[in-house]
Amino acid sequence: MKYYLIIPAHNEADFIALTLESLVSQSVAPSKVVVVNDNSTDETAAIVESFIKEHSYISLVNKTSEAIHMPGSKVIQAFHKGFETIDSEYDIVVKLDADLILPVNYFETILAHFKSDSKIGMVGGFAYIEKNGEWILENLTDKDHIRGAFKAYRKECFLEIGNLKPAMGWDTLDELLCKFYGWKVVTDATLKVKHLKPTGANYNKTARFKQGEAFYTIGYGFFITAIASLKLAFLKGKPFLFFDYIQGFWKAKLNHKPLLVTDEQAKFIRNYRWKKMKEKIFK
Repeated sequence: MKYYLIIPAHNEADFIALTLESLVSQSVAPSKVVVVNDNSTDETAAIVESFIKEHSYISLVNKTSEAIHMPGSKVIQAFHKGFETIDSEYDIVVKLDADLILPVNYFETILAHFKSDSKIGMVGGFAYIEKNGEWILENLTDKDHIRGAFKAYRKECFLEIGNLKPAMGWDTLDELLCKFYGWKVVTDATLKVKHLKPTGANYNKTARFKQGEAFYTIGYGFFITAIASLKLAFLKGKPFLFFDYIQGFWKAKLNHKPLLVTDEQAKFIRNYRWKKMKEKIFK
């Protein structure tokens, strides 16, 4: 199976060499790696170009956008820019962050999962962050969720869900749409990815409101949003984020912000979320 990687990168000079080094060291090499240099003002582009000299399957695409980091929209717009440059000869397409170190067998294992079952639409490992000299699980999500930092999609699944949505919450919505269309999502706890820059490190207050807006636009409704907001705020160790999330939800609702899903998909998503919550309560 051929896998292509697209890596959005904005001012990642401190980390991207480590990411690319872990990619060129994979036991099964990628067929293409496209790095999208999104308006970087540091040495990101120069570092990528140094790898291109040694590895012909790596390429660099330059994109101009606003420097401010707004979760979801900026990174996925950069992903789209990279996706426009690839051909259709891939079996697996991967959205990868530029601040990761992957184990050497990462993609060999990912491909093995895809080969094992034609209904598997997405596969990923788990993110680990360094704390007090140890690498610990970045425990922000359920064990059946693949982090947005490293998403691998089967081509047919990726096309059926309609690519990735340039909005915060895209990395939850993609999995919900996978399930809507009957695809399986697989996580592998043996694949430990070192995440060098903690999630949300650059988010401002406006960005935090976006989380509540995301819950609205993917069709959660208020009660599921409240539960999800409370859980996420406590997982992040910042309980008062709950109020930012709720405020973002109501602002989006009152402004009649368009949903990212159809009515049918929104109904499926709410039913699926309630089902998962009941399973956790009564297991």
